[in-house]
Amino acid sequence: MKLGQIMKLLDARAISDTVDEELEIQCACASDMMSDVLAFPKEHMILLTGLVNPQVMRTCDMLDIRAVVFTRGKLPSAEALRMANEEGISVLATENTQYIASGKLYAGGMDNGTKG
Repeated sequence: MKLGQIMKLLDARAISDTVDEELEIQCACASDMMSDVLAFPKEHMILLTGLVNPQVMRTCDMLDIRAVVFTRGKLPSAEALRMANEEGISVLATENTQYIASGKLYAGGMDNGTKG
């Protein structure tokens, strides 16, 4: 699924300077605990989170996660957004909760990375 499709499904808006709507996403992870995200590394993954601190971008950089959706109308800190722009991470924001956003992605055909 392309990032542009995800933006439409979640009614998400771009908040970083570097949003690649053609970015191919194959699975999703939804968590506010970066330790859980670190335990779930998958290729071509998007992260859904309400955690807005720079640790999110550090985790994304370590796992090569190229896209993040901040849920519940939350916005990342200025430092986190700066880090995302420097690393070329696409950052989106949606008013949906993680539960609703996850459901919309699942209903839209998104995998959680465990099929196979």
